[in-house]
Amino acid sequence: MTDQHTDPIADAGSPRHRLAVIGAGIMGTGITTLALGRGVDVILVDVSEEILDKARTAATGQLRLARMMGKLPREGATGELVTTTRIADVADATAVVEAVTELAPLKAKVLAEVSAVVAPGTLLISNTSAVPIDEQADSVARPEDLVGIHFMNPPYLIHTAELIRGPRSGEKAVADARALLEALGQHGVVVGDGPGFVINRILQRMINEAARIVADGIADPASVDAAFEGCLGHTTGPLATADLIGLDNVVDSLRVLHERTGDAGYEPCALLLEKVAAGDYGRKTGRGFFEYGGSTK
Repeated sequence: MTDQHTDPIADAGSPRHRLAVIGAGIMGTGITTLALGRGVDVILVDVSEEILDKARTAATGQLRLARMMGKLPREGATGELVTTTRIADVADATAVVEAVTELAPLKAKVLAEVSAVVAPGTLLISNTSAVPIDEQADSVARPEDLVGIHFMNPPYLIHTAELIRGPRSGEKAVADARALLEALGQHGVVVGDGPGFVINRILQRMINEAARIVADGIADPASVDAAFEGCLGHTTGPLATADLIGLDNVVDSLRVLHERTGDAGYEPCALLLEKVAAGDYGRKTGRGFFEYGGSTK
């Protein structure tokens, strides 16, 4: 196993869960932070040591921030973080979270590889924001072991997640997912399957319409968000939320919704496509609908 120097913040505790996370991007790193902060050991998988080293550094900083904010316990054990580039190394995990890019073929490939190496009955979780769970179930050896958990971003600060029960998800998998969420300090809202589930079925269309309003010259981004915050009581407006998600991820999710529903309201608007083509993805690049003081690549 490719063990990248034990995390300096790790505790010698021995949590009941051993979580594997596939994908060390923004969401995979955030889920890792959440688990470590709740005393759960994590094996984090990605394609290169460079990506994994960056994820380790980011998780350490996120954990410190979440504890300072009181969003994760300041006392108690911290999970141990192990990193690897080999999916075969997750064989002894008690649960596996797929957290790769919102591209259905890539998710299917990763889930197929994972289901081939873990023991029957091991909980498989797709951290998808839009791809239906039953569609992904076609790729795994045992569809009854698969559920969806749509963690919010960042998961170490937002403690509610959608728990998606697919048509073929078994009762054991749903119960195991509930238990894992409880161990992670998360409240799971159980929802049915379908493109975008609840949150993104609504949110992505709202973001798309907000971007169209800006493109049509009806309001600038700050005014759109100010209206949502002041009139509706939203903590963050739709365009700042889009920047936090990543405009590239927004476009990917919109395409998933458009392809699977046929609803023209989900077709990514031209302004979103222009920003993504220019590399202006939001917070992670320093510029999206708003400026963030330089690139964070």
